[in-house]
Amino acid sequence: MRFDVVTLFPEMFGVLTDAGVTGRAHGQGRWLCRAWNPRTFTHDVHRTVDDRPYGGGPGMVMMPGPLRDAVAAAQAERLTQSSESRALVSSASTDASQVPSLSPSQSSSSSAPSPSRSGAPVILLSPTGPRFDQQRAQALVEQGGAILICGRYEGVDQRFVDAIVTEQISLGDFVLSGGEIAAMAVMDAAVRLIPGVLNDDESARQDSFHENLSGLLDSPHYTRPESFDGVSVPAPLLSGHHAQIARWRRERSLELTSQLRPDLIRRARKAGALTAADEAFLKQLVA
Repeated sequence: MRFDVVTLFPEMFGVLTDAGVTGRAHGQGRWLCRAWNPRTFTHDVHRTVDDRPYGGGPGMVMMPGPLRDAVAAAQAERLTQSSESRALVSSASTDASQVPSLSPSQSSSSSAPSPSRSGAPVILLSPTGPRFDQQRAQALVEQGGAILICGRYEGVDQRFVDAIVTEQISLGDFVLSGGEIAAMAVMDAAVRLIPGVLNDDESARQDSFHENLSGLLDSPHYTRPESFDGVSVPAPLLSGHHAQIARWRRERSLELTSQLRPDLIRRARKAGALTAADEAFLKQLVA
């Protein structure tokens, strides 16, 4: 999986490529990250990427030209990498260490072909987009990543959005200073779903919102010591009885979700993901 990020602050993405689970996976070549600075694709001495909005108003708007050329360069490099990957496969080489690991950097290219909507998805992090969720994170893994556009200032020129952007994503009903933090959240959520990234692939299957949990919230977790400040670990977790433990976790998941996110219960019911035992337990909660 590969993510290309169009951003004025490429250095921010070192958090993902150098640290934690995502950093380890990046070092292993399980995913690639390439950052493209729109300033690289400007042609004036000041490397201007923004200007005042037509019609007046506060703030500045990101210009369409540098963004378009950055996306075009990313699409072109992705096509080249795809061709090289196919050549590696045809030569029966499957060693991940032979796949080039791309770190955030600025492109030295000053010109690029026009981007095409037929390439990788181009996603704008924007408060106007639908809310990002676990299902979309899984879809990103299955489609091999995307090109993420990190806006700044008051936003980006609508002509770029109309011509180049294929999708918009929001983290929620709030506004950030730029799209970088949102892009990192999207990338982190997707990377941890790549098979082999987590030490135990079952960990991702137990995440909140995962289809394995019917899209519900995860149950509470406990570890040593067995008793902490007078509060003991729930008895079913100490029983060693796998079926009993599984049922306890399912019921706590149902209970927590019904209290905090009843909309997820309704969604699971509509999808037919709740069993008769689940429904019986939920009825007990409101009795």
